[in-house]
Amino acid sequence: MAEKPQPVRVLYCGVCGLPAEYCEFGPDFEKCKPWLIQNAPTLYPDLLKEADAKDADKVSDHLQSTSISGGSSKPKEEDVKRLPGGKIKKKEKQEVIIEKMTRNKRKCITTVKGLELFGVKLSDASKKLGKKFATGASVTKGPTEKEQIDVQGDISYDIVEFITDTWPDVPEAAIFFIEDGKKVPVV
Repeated sequence: MAEKPQPVRVLYCGVCGLPAEYCEFGPDFEKCKPWLIQNAPTLYPDLLKEADAKDADKVSDHLQSTSISGGSSKPKEEDVKRLPGGKIKKKEKQEVIIEKMTRNKRKCITTVKGLELFGVKLSDASKKLGKKFATGASVTKGPTEKEQIDVQGDISYDIVEFITDTWPDVPEAAIFFIEDGKKVPVV
């Protein structure tokens, strides 16, 4: 009589929950590497070699950074946000972008993007812009699904002074024009 087959023991990753053989295809293999080196070194022998090389590099970098900076060895951390699937979303730069678009040959629309990053309510801003320049102004969703202010007319150069005077939190260095497809600083 044939022997009964025994169930296969599968080692699951303690970080991502996938079987250890499939960690490299998971959402964040970088986080799994230390766990795999410690608990499943036979599955990924290349990781052991990488870890030894990285440890040597880290030690030399640490020594160099302490001698140059005079003792403080905190690395600069970027503000990143993890999205589902392991994608990384970097924190947006705080900048206001002003763009002039032409419609129907002579009519212009000035678009203001990024005011909300400085804590400005876009509905209040559009009302103030409409009253100041005696034009129509509205809050609309742009092509990137972010809200922006559309103001009728070519007020692109006058609007910079109005923004910096009305909202002192917005520095003039953070305001940019888009001219011929290039981002040009105001200052």
